Amino acid sequence: MNSLQINQALQGGDITSPGVLPKLEELRDEPFVFRPDFGLPELPEQPGIILIRGARQYGKSTWMQQQIAETIKRFGPGSAFYLNGDELPHQRSLAEQMRLLLPLFSTKTSVRRLFVDEITAVADWERAVKMLADAGELRRVLLVTTGSKAADLRRGAERLPGRKGRLNRTSYIFTPIPFAEFKRVCGRRFKRQALVPAYLLSGGSPPACSALASHGRMPEYVVEMVRDWIHGAFAASKRPRAMLLDTLDCLHRFAGTPIGQSKLAREAGLANNTVAAGYVELLADLLCVSFAYAWDPSKRRANRRRPCKFHMTNLLAAAAWHPGHPRSPEDYFVLPPGQQAALLEWLVAQECWRRAAVRGDETAETMLFWQGGGHEIDFVLSPTEFIEVKRGKTGPLDFAWFPSVFPEGHLTVVGASRFETDRIIGVTFEDFLTG
Repeated sequence: MNSLQINQALQGGDITSPGVLPKLEELRDEPFVFRPDFGLPELPEQPGIILIRGARQYGKSTWMQQQIAETIKRFGPGSAFYLNGDELPHQRSLAEQMRLLLPLFSTKTSVRRLFVDEITAVADWERAVKMLADAGELRRVLLVTTGSKAADLRRGAERLPGRKGRLNRTSYIFTPIPFAEFKRVCGRRFKRQALVPAYLLSGGSPPACSALASHGRMPEYVVEMVRDWIHGAFAASKRPRAMLLDTLDCLHRFAGTPIGQSKLAREAGLANNTVAAGYVELLADLLCVSFAYAWDPSKRRANRRRPCKFHMTNLLAAAAWHPGHPRSPEDYFVLPPGQQAALLEWLVAQECWRRAAVRGDETAETMLFWQGGGHEIDFVLSPTEFIEVKRGKTGPLDFAWFPSVFPEGHLTVVGASRFETDRIIGVTFEDFLTG
């Protein structure tokens, strides 16, 4: 069905006919169904604008169709309508389609919700929203949008000051499912030692989690969907595919190691620093990469002049381009120890990013690390809270230097050992992910 046919069905309260909400039809056949948790437990009933950004293959469209169905069930026919940005050629078409639907809400409903999926596929989409908002046409409507290009949705939101209603929060990141949810749904399908590697390779993507739990390894079609999405974004930006592959290769080779943009450009064969910055920034816009800057404890802020770490915080994308091609926990266990350690650091980075995004931190994708005196700490959460990631077993004596360097600090060591002192605690990866 196209959007016109779907909206005709929604106006009549039909949410069960084939093709109206196809993602929910697919969900009925899925053996593993996950509950998303990205900081928006339910939609508000008051009008306003909600912007949800997130990577492809993480369930945004499925969640949106669930919200459409729930709206129709609770508030009756004609309380929700739907548009697909992938079907709209330009912002004028978006404005026209929204204007067609706005007068069609039922007079009997107390809630009016207009859902626009993948709005960032429409160039200059914010102009259409701004025009309708300024004309007062969205005054009684909750507009819910999703997009897969994070920067475009965020910058669009910044161009809508004062037009998003009185909602407590209007911007969300659609994050991976939490490890606890993965364990609840898929825990019986994996041996205990394989549970964390399985979650790592799937990246918390519901389709990848389901496929891995069903088949014991991740099918190539799941990997190809992620690759096609990222290749498509780079092709649209007129950046060569070969240079993208070289950049991703460098990110894997230097995982966990601070690297300046000059070195990244040189190692990836890119023309200069500016070109290198463009590649990693687009990967960040796609919510695949986060930047970890060196932390200056004397000034209690990031030092952006020093080399930074590039964390792959979309672990499904990391697995898709990993040189070892891991597709199952068994594949992960035969990777060289250094590659396992790098993936585990990225796992902790993804979890730190996920928690910050759920909280609504404005710069969830920005992280900090510390180096000094021959020591390093992987994550600086605050001037007093630190996280170090270790693949193997450790103990308090390995970090005896920490209390003297950070007299007020507390260190969490995520690894293979559990221990606890006044200032340093050791937890397993499963402990950390469920904590």
